[in-house]
Amino acid sequence: MLGKLLLVACIAATTMGKVQDPAWPFDLTEIKAPDGSITAKFVSFGSTMTELWVKDRDGKARDVILGYDDNSKLLTDPAHPVFNPIVGRYANRIKNGTFSIPISKNPDPKAPNTYHIPTNDQNGQVTLHGGIYGWDRRNWTLVDKSPSSVTYMHVDDADEGFPGTVTVFATHTVSNGGILRTRLRASASQKTPIMLTQHIYWNLDAFQDGNNDIYSHNLRLASSRTIEVDDIAIPTGKFLDVTGTPSDFRKGEELGARWNESVGLCGTGTVTLSNPITAVTYSPLPGCQGYNNGWVLDDPNSKQPAVTLKSESSGIRVDITTNQPVVIVYTSFWLNTPRKEVHGGPSLNYGPQSAVAIEQQGYIAAINTPEWHIDQIYYPGKDYEWSSEYKFSNF
Repeated sequence: MLGKLLLVACIAATTMGKVQDPAWPFDLTEIKAPDGSITAKFVSFGSTMTELWVKDRDGKARDVILGYDDNSKLLTDPAHPVFNPIVGRYANRIKNGTFSIPISKNPDPKAPNTYHIPTNDQNGQVTLHGGIYGWDRRNWTLVDKSPSSVTYMHVDDADEGFPGTVTVFATHTVSNGGILRTRLRASASQKTPIMLTQHIYWNLDAFQDGNNDIYSHNLRLASSRTIEVDDIAIPTGKFLDVTGTPSDFRKGEELGARWNESVGLCGTGTVTLSNPITAVTYSPLPGCQGYNNGWVLDDPNSKQPAVTLKSESSGIRVDITTNQPVVIVYTSFWLNTPRKEVHGGPSLNYGPQSAVAIEQQGYIAAINTPEWHIDQIYYPGKDYEWSSEYKFSNF
């Protein structure tokens, strides 16, 4: 399949005008399940999902993900909330934007096998989601589409200082029974770290019926451990047992049930994000209440859903099955962006706790944590694959 897509990509590259919409990379592609149970819309920029329509218990369609009415803001919004794109070349955090191959705890900054990536988080102490221009801020190429599926390609040619060239394909498919599947396949020209995710912000009420937050959303995670992090959200190398803590979602729990106990769980440092396009700096509030943690799945090879999120108000439930070992849950503490018209319009903002981002991925910063013995280095002959299924139903 990868070889076939490479051929399609080559053809697309020579016939760009015939394949791409004139509005590229903010062109809009809609895919719909034959039974009408689910409709998704994407733009080429970041292989980003901009709308996801599923039916509530009364049969009414709701758009259950956050985003913009003007999708060009995916590039220009100084807040840069990372609304539903593919994140790479390395998702989540890299301490000091520095790593080595082979990996080490504290890479020698002058060694020839040490790489330096631009920092964009925690006041210059961290590279977040691939750097200043990660894959969510790159122009992907639309290489194939049908009424129910779309495939994008991106070629990362040593972008942001990562070694070598990585070619990645993202295929999004919807099918009967309210199912969305995303599959990512990447190949590298030389040894390089790769860790990807799909960074979706969920609100299963779609801001209807007076519901403006996710406190009452019920979350289940098949995980008994979280990744311990320091005050700038870098892993310490240890894991924490969730038993008896606000991080125990094994039996399903409302996100707001232990909210008063969650102070500091999503970070105690301050964050400063800069947008080089607009030269605007966005400085959120210090400290954090809620969740921004990584849960290690108890059985990452399970064919059963690792995550269930549901809302009693709308009656919408989503079960997530993935081939990834870790799930990040972020309850949008630093979110502050005007809403889409369908969610109440730009006079209202997506604010703290208005959505929950759920990111299936690998172990955070494993390229700086050799004691875990987790290999996130890819090269010719060792390709990367990421997949997740989102199945929607009513209850």
